[in-house]
Amino acid sequence: MSATPTIALIGASGHGRRHRQNIAALGDRVRLVALGEVQPMFGEELPVYDDHRLLLAEHKPDYVVICTPPHTHLGIALDAVHAGADLLLEKPPVLDVAAHERLSAALAATGRRCQVGFQALGSPTLPALAALDLGELTHIAVAGAWWRPLSYWARSPWSGRRAVDGALVNPFAHALMQALAIGGVRPPWTLELERFRSRDIEVEDTAALRLTPAEGPVVTVAVTLASTEFIAGDITVTGTRGTAHVVYPEDRLDGAVLPGRVSLLENLLSGDPLLAPLARTLPFTTLAEQIMAAPDPVPLTGVAHDDGVALPGIADLVRAAAARHALLTEVGDLPCAS
Repeated sequence: MSATPTIALIGASGHGRRHRQNIAALGDRVRLVALGEVQPMFGEELPVYDDHRLLLAEHKPDYVVICTPPHTHLGIALDAVHAGADLLLEKPPVLDVAAHERLSAALAATGRRCQVGFQALGSPTLPALAALDLGELTHIAVAGAWWRPLSYWARSPWSGRRAVDGALVNPFAHALMQALAIGGVRPPWTLELERFRSRDIEVEDTAALRLTPAEGPVVTVAVTLASTEFIAGDITVTGTRGTAHVVYPEDRLDGAVLPGRVSLLENLLSGDPLLAPLARTLPFTTLAEQIMAAPDPVPLTGVAHDDGVALPGIADLVRAAAARHALLTEVGDLPCAS
């Protein structure tokens, strides 16, 4: 590895711009040498490649950040590790267990490392939560209500597509991963799933699931992207001796904001044990594959609101489902389209 580690960013537009800011924030600890991007980039001082393989061959970066559409992750990641790079791979890392196993095998064969971009796994709430005396965990409940306009689902060719996107496996992927990590939940499990859509898309914008593992706490999740009321991402953790409340996007535990979130990129560069290694995300990939293989989401009838369709009262249903450890249809009626 060079004296100053080199890094390349593949997928430099869209969310990739946030990764570029994170790289810049590291100053002279790392040197950004090239960008990979299929969209035109004008006025760029760094070399830009529309073929990531050429980028890897010419620059041989020590690290590669991959922020491309999810269905492209596996191929680019395999090329990068075989070129000798360690990875920061955006979530969802891959879309099925077979792909997860292929990438895991490549990492083992090459000795490379892969950090997955579930940044909430760097939250100080996780070790603080583990230090609480909650007893044996019995239930983890997640509630989230956000607003995403129609333009969100038209932002790219893959947005809203069945085998790639959806509220559970993309926007609320962090909530799902956080719940699995808190509970140490792994398959086998029984999955009960509800998927709904209020827009003309192939995936869910509103969903609920209940995951009952063979061992460990039950996990229930109720989320929506069609709410005019905001619920950041509330996780209630219940044990035999107590309960704790986490707001994962805000690093909030029982009402207090905890300082000290660890940057996943800095963690990767440090050489310390990874906070979000690919192996830790296998339960998420297993669940994501099951979600994307489920029947089509049920259409809902909403009301027009700010470049989209909103579901009146959906935030209350999300809260009720989380509080009662229930699915959405178990706590109220949804306006299903005829």
